[in-house]
Amino acid sequence: MNHETRAQFPSSSSTAARVDIYVGIHKALRAMMLDTLQAVGRIDANDSSEMHAVCEHVLELTDACASHLGHENDFVHAAMEARRPGSSGRIAGEHVEHLAAIAQLRDTVSSLCAAGHGLAQDQAALQLYRQLALFVGENFAHMHIEETQHNEVLWSCYSDDELRALESTIVASLPPAENLMYMRWMIPAMTPVERAGLLGGIQAAAPAPVFAAILDTVQPHLGQQDWAKLTKMLTPAQTPAWVVA
Repeated sequence: MNHETRAQFPSSSSTAARVDIYVGIHKALRAMMLDTLQAVGRIDANDSSEMHAVCEHVLELTDACASHLGHENDFVHAAMEARRPGSSGRIAGEHVEHLAAIAQLRDTVSSLCAAGHGLAQDQAALQLYRQLALFVGENFAHMHIEETQHNEVLWSCYSDDELRALESTIVASLPPAENLMYMRWMIPAMTPVERAGLLGGIQAAAPAPVFAAILDTVQPHLGQQDWAKLTKMLTPAQTPAWVVA
């Protein structure tokens, strides 16, 4: 499975398409962040089941963000530093700040759960919303730097084959459940061409039950038109019968 899609875009300095290991996973994270922020913003603090679900949603987001920046530190930054020392320094420093912000978000979730009912709980929910909004905004700017400046380093220092190998190493390091979680957010956030390209590669390489599990995970999050486009673009002979039925 591939959670950092191989969709290709031209660099700012060349018309040649290059492998972009950031685009897919960042689309997934942006989608997850926005969905979580909206859920916190409209939370009903008087509904205990909704409160629990939203708090779990926030914690899932913090886990995903912490895991993702770990992958970048361990693999992408290591590759950058190997061929251009110092090139990942700014973003590595921001990663330290993000880990501190993630810890604060988790503490705020705990405070919300312990706030009881009434005004104190409403204020705790609003605090979480504002804190999460700042976190999301900072991450959006952060990801833009990675997608532009870091990609320029990667493209100038590595061939596309080397970037694909780096990408494969990252994917192989992920537990299946984490990879499936990324798929749930990534595939609906993609363009139809990106979506079909990623799933087509998985379809050709993965066992049929694995591919079927991915489709089963993402279908509820795709609109009818997007699902119809996807099924037309996948290889019918290898697609589970229920997909095209």
